[in-house]
Amino acid sequence: MAKKEIRIGGLGGQGVIMAGMILGKAASIFDNKYAAMIQSFGPEARGSACSTQVTIDDVYIGYPYVERPDILVTLSQEAFDLFSPELKPEGILVYEEELVTPHDLPETVRTFGTPATRFAEMMRRKMVLNIIMLGFTTAVTDVASVDAMRKAVEASVPPGTERLNLAAFYRGYSHGLETLGRPSVSP
Repeated sequence: MAKKEIRIGGLGGQGVIMAGMILGKAASIFDNKYAAMIQSFGPEARGSACSTQVTIDDVYIGYPYVERPDILVTLSQEAFDLFSPELKPEGILVYEEELVTPHDLPETVRTFGTPATRFAEMMRRKMVLNIIMLGFTTAVTDVASVDAMRKAVEASVPPGTERLNLAAFYRGYSHGLETLGRPSVSP
């Protein structure tokens, strides 16, 4: 695998930082790769802009900052507007389709939208939005193996919520497979 640079952006309270931690854990611990993560958020915890940068590679990562992401995951319009100009022209945009309206992207950018908030609301747990987005991102980008992501989700969420979070992960993953025209899976 060539080096992959990923930026996840959204608002405080959407689980952006946790999503980056889970992705890095999946790659480094369960896929035996190297991973580095940088996080950034505003002075207010909830409702302000935040992002995380994750770099994954087969070799040691000497510079952890993401300058031109291969993959951009956006959970808010503000994050899209702020970070989309940095996306590589041949990059992948993964976005929450009911919260983000992509615009002004090069034709070579591949885009994948999912109604993750609606799926989370259907599960009666808005807090799993980030996990649904991780499942969807896993399916449409292959940035980490599904088994590694499953293990990282299970190891990272609060005790007693593993089942809920795995169901959320597989909801997003299945929707990603359907988006690609592949058969969906069950946990």
